[in-house]
Amino acid sequence: MLIDARASVQFGGDRALWLRVTSVCDKPTYHGWVWLTGYSIDLATGKALARREVFAQIAGLQIQQHTTDSAPPLKNSAPTARRFGV
Repeated sequence: MLIDARASVQFGGDRALWLRVTSVCDKPTYHGWVWLTGYSIDLATGKALARREVFAQIAGLQIQQHTTDSAPPLKNSAPTARRFGV
């Protein structure tokens, strides 16, 4: 998932990050916002760098498939569905 300024101002410009989401917090928060837990991804290798927890606007989250030339496609991956009203 690409997280940039559309999801939160703290991720604007060169602070945008790719996040491999591992969980979505189910605790109530501000309407339209969500806590995500996952790993920031190195775009060059596709490998996880660090565990992160981010607070972002659901409407600004960009679910995208990122592939690298060196990494083979994932065979056990299921299609990703965007959830609304989390």
